[in-house]
Amino acid sequence: MNSVIKVLKMSKFNVFLIQTCIIVISVVHAEWNTNDFMKREHSLIKPYHSVGIAIPNWDFMGSTMVTHNHVRLTKDEQSLQGALWNSAPVQVKNWELQVHFKVHGRGKELFGDGMAIWYARERMKPGSVFGNTDFFSGLAIFLDTYSNHNGEHNHQHPYISGMVNNGTLHYDHDRDGTHTQLAGCEAKFRNLDHDTHIAIRYQEDVLTVLTDIDNKAAWKECFVVKGIRLPTGYYFGVSAATGDLSDNHDILSIRLYELDLPGETKDDEDRSQIMPSATFYEPTRERIEDDKPAMGGVKTFLLMLLVAIVLIVLGVFGIMMYQKHQENARKRFY
Repeated sequence: MNSVIKVLKMSKFNVFLIQTCIIVISVVHAEWNTNDFMKREHSLIKPYHSVGIAIPNWDFMGSTMVTHNHVRLTKDEQSLQGALWNSAPVQVKNWELQVHFKVHGRGKELFGDGMAIWYARERMKPGSVFGNTDFFSGLAIFLDTYSNHNGEHNHQHPYISGMVNNGTLHYDHDRDGTHTQLAGCEAKFRNLDHDTHIAIRYQEDVLTVLTDIDNKAAWKECFVVKGIRLPTGYYFGVSAATGDLSDNHDILSIRLYELDLPGETKDDEDRSQIMPSATFYEPTRERIEDDKPAMGGVKTFLLMLLVAIVLIVLGVFGIMMYQKHQENARKRFY
């Protein structure tokens, strides 16, 4: 009887040891997975104010404001540009960038212009492309909230699209970049009460863009493009701009995950010196030139008023010259 009790006690002890080991392994695995794969030098997580008003590893410019809850690239006012750039170059080949963002404003029908997420060679250079410079080198994901295109689109706005540039391509803002985009999808991410997220995954030369904007805590594919070659050593950044139309463009968090597992890297190529390239672009669409704007009523009135004034002045001058000529003729007669 005593031997049976001892066996039962030993069995319970063994079960306890096994359960304890499982828990320890699980905790270690979870901790390792969190710390080793999320690259903290490329991530932005609350609280943002760690050293005074500066954000470690991040620089901001333009209209950007840092609060306790978000980094606001632009507020809901006209003609603003703001940007937030990581100061550490990215050395991993395969990665996934997850951005928690919010675009909102007072406009119900008209709003803009939008924001962009960058993996670019140059940083902190303001310009015409959603607050960043044109003719950039790298990858851009545009979250465009206003259609500037003169003619019919095959999609509605807001619209998410991608572009790879080697520094020679012009982003045609007036045509919403439709002539240089890789692919895109409609995404109604504006003025939502719940959280909105976008994930950009680059792995084995495949670019995948996913969204989580439906309050389902699940990723939804936006587009997938193969044959994308990106160098290492570039920088992550986000920028936004407003024009005649405006919105609040907020960043709540940025997380970069390394997808290169030890011993699983298939490509040992040094990519620090390659040029960004893509083997596929959407078919070029017909470029519809803008119509010359018709003259407004005020402009027409002012032009007619100017013509009338000129005619009156010429008439008065003509009468004065005629009267002078007549006076000179009478003097000669007498």
